[in-house]
Amino acid sequence: MPLTDSMSETLPEAKDDQVSGFAGLGIAPELLSALASLGYEEPTPIQREAIPPLIAGRDLLGQAATGTGKTAAFALPMIQRCVDGNPKPNRPRALVLVPTRELAMQVSEAVHRYGKAKGATVLPIYGGQSFRQQLRSLERGVEIVVATPGRAVDHLERGTMILDELTMLVLDEADEMLDMGFAEDLDKILSHASPQRQTALFSATLAPRILAIGERHLHDALRIAVARERTPAGELPRVRQVAYVVPRVHKPTALGRVLDMETPTSAIVFCRTRLEVDQLSDAMNARGYRAEALHGGFAQEQRDRVMQRFRSGAADLLIATDVAARGLDIEHVSHVVNYDVPTEPDAYVHRIGRTGRAGRDGVAITFVEPREHRLLRNIQQATGQKITPATIPTVADLRHRRLELTRASLKETILAGELTVYRDLVNELASELDPMDVAAAAVKLAHESSRAEGKAQADEKDIVVEPRDAQRRGPPPERPSWGFEQRGQERGPRPPPPRDRGNRHDSVRIFVGAGRFESLRPGDLVGAITNETGLTNASIGAIEIADRFSLVEVATEHADRIIQALRGTKLRGRRVIVRRDQPT
Repeated sequence: MPLTDSMSETLPEAKDDQVSGFAGLGIAPELLSALASLGYEEPTPIQREAIPPLIAGRDLLGQAATGTGKTAAFALPMIQRCVDGNPKPNRPRALVLVPTRELAMQVSEAVHRYGKAKGATVLPIYGGQSFRQQLRSLERGVEIVVATPGRAVDHLERGTMILDELTMLVLDEADEMLDMGFAEDLDKILSHASPQRQTALFSATLAPRILAIGERHLHDALRIAVARERTPAGELPRVRQVAYVVPRVHKPTALGRVLDMETPTSAIVFCRTRLEVDQLSDAMNARGYRAEALHGGFAQEQRDRVMQRFRSGAADLLIATDVAARGLDIEHVSHVVNYDVPTEPDAYVHRIGRTGRAGRDGVAITFVEPREHRLLRNIQQATGQKITPATIPTVADLRHRRLELTRASLKETILAGELTVYRDLVNELASELDPMDVAAAAVKLAHESSRAEGKAQADEKDIVVEPRDAQRRGPPPERPSWGFEQRGQERGPRPPPPRDRGNRHDSVRIFVGAGRFESLRPGDLVGAITNETGLTNASIGAIEIADRFSLVEVATEHADRIIQALRGTKLRGRRVIVRRDQPT
């Protein structure tokens, strides 16, 4: 597949007039009317680059992040080229492949809105939906199908969707589909589609595996890439990116504090595991937030209910795993929180792409555990964007912030007027008491009745990032630029000697250079030892976990074998020092 750089080709330029901006791209009049009725005025960069060659029938490989307007970039040419009012049973004219059910519904709705004037028939196909209903719709005939790869393959194998008359095929969020394991399904679908079709592939990143798909399945394709918008000097970026250093045990409290300071209109919080999602959503609801959980354990009906509550504003927070949140397209998200640092820069890019859309400002917040600064530096290097280190708000900061909010609320109430009914009460109290005391009491009542003040009472202690025994060793070392503690292998208070376990007199203790600060648990050590050595639990005795190291009692005859095994594996994602303990 020879790839042509779009910068070297002459494409139609949009006219200066905003209203004629889309007209300058060669879009049909009925579609221009639909865009005008929807409030579209000027094409985005991806629309300006992609629409003319797609209307001309060229294959295209486009790099653009979520939220850049790429749905319209392929949907408008698709409607113009594929909708003729004469759908054939089981033979769609166009197929859009997307990674998730949510994105299938969103793209289908968008295509329906754009193509309503032309009478476009659109069908979303995804798992969790009635197969019989999909069969009936396909048999009646639809011009455009929007499908997840798995369900599309089901229909191909049953012969209920035939692609021999396909005019256009689009792969949207191709990198996400590969991450979710759909590579074989994509190859099968592309190989069944008409060889004369036009193919467009869109992806947030153009990794080698994406280019390999293009080489196999696209022909004489035009390659376009929409660079991330550069912020002019002196202006704030649309997505403000900050990171807070906080131990895992303090993360729920830290999240509450940061959200109290930021006061988001709505936020998505990304977690690594389903258990973490459930636990954190319970914790945030207990703090007074309206939080909804979303992960792979939810049935489609539950997912739809959760998303409806979040989109409608009935929930403040959506706490989700990466897999569950893939394909979500929600315009009003003001904040994205990485409760854990993503291990891959691409995952970070996808997450923060859900805020700062449509010209709005957004905030991306990342919680970094001690020793995870390398992950964040890798993300900065890969994205070329600065992530600013910040300090967890203190109790005093929160109180000051809440007073500022109360002040703003009172000022707004005064400017709105309609206070006549209350003036009589104030005059009456002022005749008996100091007017300043009357005003202060009213402010106090207003302040204490706010939801934020109610949440404050459980947060009287400040979060401490340093080890608990830091003061006994003197002042902490000077911090590097990220504010992380420089922790060596010096050892704090030693745990007591292992208890006499009867038959365990012939035993030794092994020192492991990881502890509570790395969220290490006894089960992690037991699992690593038994999995790597083949030994049973009977070979392991008492386990003591301190802040920065652990001690494991093992049978002397197996000690060397266990040490070598632990040195060759990772604990909590990293290699650690392992040796025989040296009592002092």
